[in-house]
Amino acid sequence: MKAQPLLHLILFEPEIPQNTGNIGRLCAFTGSRLHLIEPLGFRIEDRHLRRSGMDYWQSLDWRRHRDYRSFRDEGNAPERIWLFTTKATRCFWEADFRPGDGLLFGNEGHGCPDWLHREIGDERRLRLPAFSPWPLRSLNLASSVAIATYEALRQLHRAGSCDVDPEGT
Repeated sequence: MKAQPLLHLILFEPEIPQNTGNIGRLCAFTGSRLHLIEPLGFRIEDRHLRRSGMDYWQSLDWRRHRDYRSFRDEGNAPERIWLFTTKATRCFWEADFRPGDGLLFGNEGHGCPDWLHREIGDERRLRLPAFSPWPLRSLNLASSVAIATYEALRQLHRAGSCDVDPEGT
């Protein structure tokens, strides 16, 4: 039985296999668990997915769920979930991440549906700050997930060391 991960990275109906492959690689590298909420915009066997994740895919702790309800009803789903969205008013730097938290990201084309925004609530909806003087919509999904993941891990490893003991000894 695998140890519980520090973070759960949750992709709601992802559409682009290269993004999911890159996020899978990030999960393998950080020891985070990847949750894929169906429907997916690609097949898991997609060569672009595997190519982006390269040889990390076999080291990946991941789960596939037929829909969001199935994910939430699973016994190992995270208790606290943070939704990253361009529609949030809170900056992700205001969040206080805890071990076992879930970071939820919508798909590349439509984000997450309104019902999911309501279910998560305003207190757990976060955005990444934009510093551009131009009205740009958002970052690439894989980039957003990486930024959020490393901020959460920074908070969880406040000692400041890059040498992390995965066993916690």
